[in-house]
Amino acid sequence: MSDRVYVFDTTLRDGEQAPGYSMNLEEKLRMARQIEALGADIIEAGFAISSPGDFESVKSIAGIIKNATVCSLSRALKKDIDASYEAVKCAVSPRIHVFLATSDLHLEYKLKLSRDDAYERIVEMVKYASSLCPDIEFSLEDATRTDLDYMCRVVEGAINAGARTINLPDTVGYSTPEEIANMVRYVREHVPVSDKARLSMHCHNDLGMAVANTISGLEAGARQFECAVSGIGERAGNAALEEVVMALKTREGKYGLYTNVNSTEIYRTSRLLSSITGVKISPSKAIVGENAFAHESGIHQHGIMANSLTYEIMSPESVGVNKTNLVLGKHSGIHAFTRKLEELGYNLEEDEIKKLFESFKQLSDRKKQIMDNDIIALVGTRDTFSNEHHWKMKNYVVNSGNGITSTACITLEKDGKEMQGVAIGSGPIYASFRCVEKIIKHPFSLLEYQLEAVTAHRDAQGEVFVKISDGKAMYRGRGLSTDVIEASLLALMQAVNRMIDGKVMKSNEIDQVVDTDEGDMLVGHTDKEE
Repeated sequence: MSDRVYVFDTTLRDGEQAPGYSMNLEEKLRMARQIEALGADIIEAGFAISSPGDFESVKSIAGIIKNATVCSLSRALKKDIDASYEAVKCAVSPRIHVFLATSDLHLEYKLKLSRDDAYERIVEMVKYASSLCPDIEFSLEDATRTDLDYMCRVVEGAINAGARTINLPDTVGYSTPEEIANMVRYVREHVPVSDKARLSMHCHNDLGMAVANTISGLEAGARQFECAVSGIGERAGNAALEEVVMALKTREGKYGLYTNVNSTEIYRTSRLLSSITGVKISPSKAIVGENAFAHESGIHQHGIMANSLTYEIMSPESVGVNKTNLVLGKHSGIHAFTRKLEELGYNLEEDEIKKLFESFKQLSDRKKQIMDNDIIALVGTRDTFSNEHHWKMKNYVVNSGNGITSTACITLEKDGKEMQGVAIGSGPIYASFRCVEKIIKHPFSLLEYQLEAVTAHRDAQGEVFVKISDGKAMYRGRGLSTDVIEASLLALMQAVNRMIDGKVMKSNEIDQVVDTDEGDMLVGHTDKEE
């Protein structure tokens, strides 16, 4: 008989700390809803004490999630625990996640604490957190480099103080599967009250073993694992949710473990993360990469046609990859369009569907064959800037060629007034962006530009991601069109409006400096890992 394993998703906390993955509040809420639809048991919504923005995002997520536990990370400090409780107390199922390093290396050089002092603080702070919230998780930061006997002492003390979950993280991705299994077994055998709490794994991927280490810990008796969508996170990332889930599902006969994750939501969740952040999924990424179910070799193709099990150990449909091309076109009505959205897993409000249908009809006039990925991309471009005070692109004319200097003439609208500008540049995109900069009178630099075809064929849509900076912060934008210049301008306008609104990409920004009692300093997303 299989045992239940609980999925703790930290995409919005540890994952969002990774450079390039920062999200604004609206994006975090969309991602949280999708992670809930995916079926994660616990959603770590953020680190409430780290900044006012993080506090508000944790509180907002706690207010909308109904089918999962929402938790906030806290150092072993009362002010952290108070902030976390205030942020999650409105949740249907709140959790406070307290951590303190326990390895001699961290105790001596980072915390300046003795083992006894650290133990006393852990017991005191877990007990304090338990007085506020019944569901407490305690993490021994750098557990895999912690003395095993001291680890057992800390685990026993934390459980007796009220911790329901004990996390044994491989914070720096140092361990091997055998070492992880030995650690978990040692704790289970040497802590008399270990059966009163659920053991959890949180493995980083610095040596490429996060998933293997996680599964090894589960085999040894842990019953929760901490992960992130597509494996995002500090440095080389966390264990990838989709890889652990599908390994347990595909090899349930070997492991005897299962999760409550709806695996058909996996691809959609990963695609949404990529759409929000602009960070593309590697084609060879396990489970969700474009090549995960692609077969070019003639031998493989022959085997697949005879029996898909010859070269596919799981079906594309099992992770939400739809192999059937979309048959919608310019003559399709809104009912067929709505049904296709539902087939792709999108349950949108009527107003959103109407707006998307208008975009779909415009696309149908430009593109002969519309694929599922075209619809997914359209959903990803839902405009978050409906305010009439934002800049809107009205029209543009760009002249370019290998024998002339590129020239752009662009008309933008704001507050009902149209403004036009002309600029030159070494290429059509450069000229267009310079022209926008002149019109809005807000200088910025282009930090990153990505262009990718959504589907194949000559009339494919181009999906453009840009990152710009005004010297104060970074701002992200995304655009979609069969015209790559239009897609580039749409992406830029979204980033420009975020810049004017101050919707900051915080990964390289100082949100708030928090002085700690541990000899640490939190600056933006620094020092938040476990």
